Amino acid sequence: MAATLNHICQSSSSVRVLALNGEVLDAHKSRSTSVAGNVHYSLSVGWGARRLHVNRKALSGKKFGPAPAADIRATSGAEVIQQNVPATCDLKSFQEAVEKLEVDLVTEADLKENGFRSSRRTKICCTIGPACCSFEQLEALANGGMNIARLNMCHGTKEWHKNVIKNIRHLNATKGYCVALMMDTEGSEIHMGDLGGTASAKAEDGEEWTFTVRQFDGPLPPCTIQVNYEGFAEDVKAGDELVVDGGLVRFDVLETIGPDVRCKCSDPGLLLPRANLTFWRDGELVQERSAVLPTLSSKDWLDIDFGISEGVDFIAVSYVKSPEVVKHLKSYISSRCPEGSIGVFAKIEAIDSLNCLESIIRVSDGAMVARGDLGAQIPLELVPSVQQKIIDLCRFLNKPVMVASQLLESMIEYPIPTRAEVADVAEAVRQRADVLMLSGESAMGLFPEKSIEVLRNVSLRIEHSCREDKSRKYKPLPELYTALSERISEQICNAAAEMANNLRADAIFVYTRQGYMASLLSRNRPDCPIFAFTETRDVRHRLNMQWGLLPFRLDFSEDIESNLRRTFALLKARGMMKAGDLVIAVSDNLLPTQQANMLQSIQVRRIP
Repeated sequence: MAATLNHICQSSSSVRVLALNGEVLDAHKSRSTSVAGNVHYSLSVGWGARRLHVNRKALSGKKFGPAPAADIRATSGAEVIQQNVPATCDLKSFQEAVEKLEVDLVTEADLKENGFRSSRRTKICCTIGPACCSFEQLEALANGGMNIARLNMCHGTKEWHKNVIKNIRHLNATKGYCVALMMDTEGSEIHMGDLGGTASAKAEDGEEWTFTVRQFDGPLPPCTIQVNYEGFAEDVKAGDELVVDGGLVRFDVLETIGPDVRCKCSDPGLLLPRANLTFWRDGELVQERSAVLPTLSSKDWLDIDFGISEGVDFIAVSYVKSPEVVKHLKSYISSRCPEGSIGVFAKIEAIDSLNCLESIIRVSDGAMVARGDLGAQIPLELVPSVQQKIIDLCRFLNKPVMVASQLLESMIEYPIPTRAEVADVAEAVRQRADVLMLSGESAMGLFPEKSIEVLRNVSLRIEHSCREDKSRKYKPLPELYTALSERISEQICNAAAEMANNLRADAIFVYTRQGYMASLLSRNRPDCPIFAFTETRDVRHRLNMQWGLLPFRLDFSEDIESNLRRTFALLKARGMMKAGDLVIAVSDNLLPTQQANMLQSIQVRRIP
């Protein structure tokens, strides 16, 4: 399908129809009926029964301007509901439907107070740790804009994680939030131990430390760190450089004595429990030991079983080296929960991942740019370009992408970030990443709420700047699919997104059972928010991972006209929309048995 109506309309007996660029053109008039005060025209797009529908209250040769401002009157909630009861529904049933419409509390408040175009498109993930694990602390993060809660299985017991999951679920059920759950596996790479139970330790310049694989019955000796890899002392040699947590702290290896490796601190810094370790020799990363370590350890499989039993929404796999690892895990998840759906994210944090990047992302449900560990394996100056490459590839393949590690690292200790950190966050937003992730800033930092506030404010500012940049031209995405049915859905979503931009629509509506067309709309990064209506909470939570999607849970039918009428009435009753708002609507909500004869359409509607 061509991107504009100019390219798809053929002239015959004609009516006056407005093109996307504001020009009047002739289109074949296949039918004209009155639907709820709107004139309904159907324009053939050249695929048999599939047609592009354009609904306008008054079709003329004028541009579609923004919706006129509505008079805001002070009315009670009951009065608003009464005013919007459809003629086909009684007041009690409609009131129940209004209450059953599930939308995130923060999203609803934002739409009511600030309108459509002020809503944040970039999602925020917070790693949960000791600094933010209570119900009240989680509620504060959710109220600040947390969309995904990450459980890092490197830390904490299963009982601790189970309690966090319980709090998140209770928060969603009782407070009206929509926070998805992501479990992150530890992986088999070399890690430090838990520092004897202390929260952190400071390594000073020139200070000598011992890294050991020995086990201790009592407290650890001073300046001693346990390592999880038994062959560590055999692999390391004197003169090697030991890099902690992606370069936050560095040590020079002095000598190996049995199971111990004696080192001298060359770059001082804060040592954190379970931090990743790499070592370099003659300026090159030593990789021999990684070849014999499996991507998923025995502990990881136990953690995965725990995540499946708890029904998490996503599992992030650390140190993915090949697509086979992801395929194996997805097959295992399918066998364990055939009725459920858990998304598998590949963490890109190793050179091996970059060597087969596209094949890994194709089989995954999303990717995470884990810049900390990745920056320990490739030259630092390559990290920005690799980040851009991964984001672009994920968008092309229609997979959500997270940018993680050290976004606001200084806010672990300080209440405001550095200017460089703000610029880093702004660049990730400008690159159109789906999700920004906080790690230590939220898990163990002193200012988790302020950290999420910084991400929210920077995202809103940069997103607004991108929308207002008139020099930014619409760049069509490369075609994703080859099968005709998938190409049709892709082109429908491409055209809907471009229509929304050119008509300055207030929102795009999509009715979806599995999230398929919602993700295709998100891939286009339109200027307006995307209201994604789905019937299940699992799909609603998964949609919370993708750029620009505002997920709602709503029971709907296969009839898009009845869905639109009901949705307009419900959203007006909840105060999230008003008469005159301009909406683009698409749908993929038909059951598989009905799809052979479906009429796939784009509708342009003013809310009555």
